Amino acid sequence: MVRIILLATSFFFFFYLLFIDKDTFITVFIIGILIIFQIFSLFRYINKTNRDLASFLESIRFSEFTRSFQGEGLGSSFDDLSKAFNDVIQDFQKVRSEKEEHFHYLQSIVQNIDVSIIAYRAKDGEVEMVNKAAKRLFQINSLRNINSLNSLSKELVDTLLNISAGQNALVKVQDEDDILQLAIFATELKIKDKQITLATIKNIQNVLEEQETEAWQKLIRVLTHEIMNSITPIASLSSTIENMLSSMQVNSTQNEQGQVCIDGESMGEIHQALQTINKRSTGLLHFVNTYRNLTRIPIPIFKISNFKSLLKNIEILMDEEFKVNNIKFTLSIMPEDIEFSVDEQLIEQVIINLLKNSIHALQGRPNPQIELKAFYNKRGRVTIQVIDNGVGILKDVLDKIFIPFFTTKPTGSGIGLSLSRQIMRLHGGTITANSIPEMETVFTLSF
Repeated sequence: MVRIILLATSFFFFFYLLFIDKDTFITVFIIGILIIFQIFSLFRYINKTNRDLASFLESIRFSEFTRSFQGEGLGSSFDDLSKAFNDVIQDFQKVRSEKEEHFHYLQSIVQNIDVSIIAYRAKDGEVEMVNKAAKRLFQINSLRNINSLNSLSKELVDTLLNISAGQNALVKVQDEDDILQLAIFATELKIKDKQITLATIKNIQNVLEEQETEAWQKLIRVLTHEIMNSITPIASLSSTIENMLSSMQVNSTQNEQGQVCIDGESMGEIHQALQTINKRSTGLLHFVNTYRNLTRIPIPIFKISNFKSLLKNIEILMDEEFKVNNIKFTLSIMPEDIEFSVDEQLIEQVIINLLKNSIHALQGRPNPQIELKAFYNKRGRVTIQVIDNGVGILKDVLDKIFIPFFTTKPTGSGIGLSLSRQIMRLHGGTITANSIPEMETVFTLSF
């Protein structure tokens, strides 16, 4: 209203001086410029709403929520408009902040969860996202395309590229000395025009070994219980009968009641049969008690151990056997200050068992050699390897050597390696074997 009044007053004086007082040319000129300025200012004032609205919409379009709108001194309507704009901007800031917090929260979960996650386009294998667990699992710094994993396992790449949504798959990967049993589950997402496959990958090698061991232990407990219940009375009765017969008077005639007495030859045969029954029953009891050891492993007593001292003690214990069998033994520890929390007695038992197996495999071999190594593997795990150049293990036998009772030795019991696997499982570790027949066999303990 002030602008309109001033503009009207300016027009009045302009025309008054222009037509009434014609001697004030300069004043008319100045008033004319003032009128032009006032009209320009009025249009600018009126268009401020459009400019603020355009600026507001640009802020929303480009997510620029740091702007503020000032309307003080321009009238109550502009004050209300500026306040409304600022309120909307603040609401957008709040929503954006919440979304960013939610995004970082989910990103933190995805990156720090112990399940490997890879998001990729199945049609060309282009990777959209890979979390830290997947990088650790596959020992990579970055992954741009699924096909880059071909060097690790072609079967894994084919499975990832061909797996369907909602499908589960199990892939076994041999990564140098580590065996990975990968459980893969896939889902599909559609983001804009891109079809994304989200695959979760979990190494379940330890879980499978644990379940396999528990199954064997349950079976052994049932078998030993039933066998012991059946054999114990047989052994006891056969021994009792043998003692009774030994104290009987043997005749070859009938007694007064007409009963026939057993002659010496028959008595000898009965004695021999009872002795055989007693011997075999006792042997079977010993057999069962031996296999009970698989279910009676003591609970490990963990303490920080220096691996150099541990392996040196084993070298001293086994030195005589190495010399007797003319075996060249090599011990290497890198770095020499490796320390880890283990039960020394149980781990010594495992390593000595592996060394004895190597000695047996080297019998009759030219230039027999055994190497015992301790180091950190590429996944940062403490690793011990027993390497020999013996006869090796055939591929179809390699998968069976950790099964209880399975043995390739004529006098073997088949519990050594199974017992070793259980001890490693109690330590949260694994034991694996890799062999090239007639060249090299490697047993690897990873903690």
